[in-house]
Amino acid sequence: MRLGYALVFLGLMACAKGMGIFSPPCLAEESQFEWTPPPESLARWRAMRFGMFIHWGPVSIKGTEIGWSRGAQVPIEEYDNLYKQFNPVNFNADEWVAIAKEAGMKYLVITSKHHDGFCLWDSEYTDYDIMSTPFKRDVLKELSEACRRQGIVFCTYHSICDWYHPDYPLGSPGGRTRKPNPNMERYVQYLHNQTAEIIRKYGPLGVMWFDGEWEEPWTHAHGLALYKHIRTLQPDILINNRVDKGRRGMEGNTEGPDFVGDFDTPEQRVGTFNRERPWETCMTICRQWAWKPNDELKSLSQCLQILLRTVGGDGNLLLNVGPMPDGQIEPRQVERLREIGAWLKKYGDGVYGTRGGPFKPGSWVASTCKDNKIYVFIFNWPQQGPLVLPPINQKVLAAVVRTGGDLKIEQTNTHLAVNLPPEQRDPLVTVLELTVEGQAFDIPPVAVPSLSGALSAGKPAKASNVFQKRVTQFGPQMAVDDNPETRWATDAGTHAAWLEVDLQRPCRVNRAVIEEAYAPRVQEFQIEYAEGDQWIPCFKGSRIGEHAEFRFSEVMAQRFRLNILKATEGPTIGEFQLFGREQK
Repeated sequence: MRLGYALVFLGLMACAKGMGIFSPPCLAEESQFEWTPPPESLARWRAMRFGMFIHWGPVSIKGTEIGWSRGAQVPIEEYDNLYKQFNPVNFNADEWVAIAKEAGMKYLVITSKHHDGFCLWDSEYTDYDIMSTPFKRDVLKELSEACRRQGIVFCTYHSICDWYHPDYPLGSPGGRTRKPNPNMERYVQYLHNQTAEIIRKYGPLGVMWFDGEWEEPWTHAHGLALYKHIRTLQPDILINNRVDKGRRGMEGNTEGPDFVGDFDTPEQRVGTFNRERPWETCMTICRQWAWKPNDELKSLSQCLQILLRTVGGDGNLLLNVGPMPDGQIEPRQVERLREIGAWLKKYGDGVYGTRGGPFKPGSWVASTCKDNKIYVFIFNWPQQGPLVLPPINQKVLAAVVRTGGDLKIEQTNTHLAVNLPPEQRDPLVTVLELTVEGQAFDIPPVAVPSLSGALSAGKPAKASNVFQKRVTQFGPQMAVDDNPETRWATDAGTHAAWLEVDLQRPCRVNRAVIEEAYAPRVQEFQIEYAEGDQWIPCFKGSRIGEHAEFRFSEVMAQRFRLNILKATEGPTIGEFQLFGREQK
């Protein structure tokens, strides 16, 4: 560790010690301190694979987003006084934990404090907490105890930024205002005090999950000091990469070797296949993190595919629920969780304790491995012929359809063909179990081809507009990735936009499949091809909808675009697929 960072940390520790917060161990030699958790802690967490995220607080009374709606949808004064009405008399910690357990979840992460500053526990460092509400019950205490009774690992989410606290420099809405007399040094001490308090009162924790590190008051030195502070208090705890400044965008990957954090955190998207760096996708079961009336609930098929493509990429899934203001988890969300749990009771041996691969996840398939087993999860099948997987370098000794059926496998040096009669394919997920001659994890990971056969799949794309310029999450490439869970999105208030794809060589195209993620918004559009500097329409239409196929006279070109001429709101396209044949 660099001397400057060591001095920053030791100074903070000395200050904390003087206040009686904790008694640090002797650090005579810097090498005595482990910058990484014990390998067994990381292995245990990785093996659990599936956890429950909970975003909850007084904001549930309004049904708006936690933190972000302060000063936006809800005036600041009103937002900050919601706690005076917050009385979730139907909260039952044992019931929440039982729901997580029935869903097949192995750990639980609750928002101890979000960006709005409200604390869900009895904190000695602020009155803006649960004990100042009419409820007057310590949620973290009850939930941590319930988790231990039921064998679920208890974890907390804690926001680094705090738009409520007067010492934190930035305020609402969304950290875009500045407070008159901030004191960042004093705020950092508050942050250290509260995190120590949580570990002391409710630990040991499985994970302390940080967020809000992107804002400018937080520095790399702050991250190093906080990471070491937490690790000193509980050496075997896991700490995510949002404690430091290494995360880049919603893809959540840590860039650079100097940043601390035990795992990466893709948000609202399945992470990229990675066996080297541990990661965890966090995603909502509806659309909003906090509870919202009539929010759009993900289907069972969507939830299972998200889970299996995450685990197949060697990651964990932290699936979020937002309890209602009365303290109950919404019944329809509970029912969806129970459906997931029922599926996992049958096929969870292909999820828990596995590693991702060897077939990298795609829009139609994912796989995991353990010992001499490969578990293949098939979401979609080709319209004709067998399903063809890439070749692997170990012999398949046995193959079973766990979901039932008469399976035939053909293995050659060029492919692994899977034949299963259409009537025997499971409408949710077909589960195959392959037994190989060696350790399945030793098989080199291989990418799967596009099942759709679209000429546009994976090709370079660009667009006239991207939602809040979040290219990695909502960029044009998301509409040509053969993945219905991702999407190209535009800013609110956008009524015209275009999406272009470069097929990289001239192709004969006569068909397009378009999926509108939020339908129906598009009212008028054209499919166009480039001829020199000119764009020439080859199809004109009005509505698109969730899934539509359009045929037109064959044209040969390299560049095509979807030109949305009129939309009621910002267009959002899940897939833009072009079909035909390549010009050889």
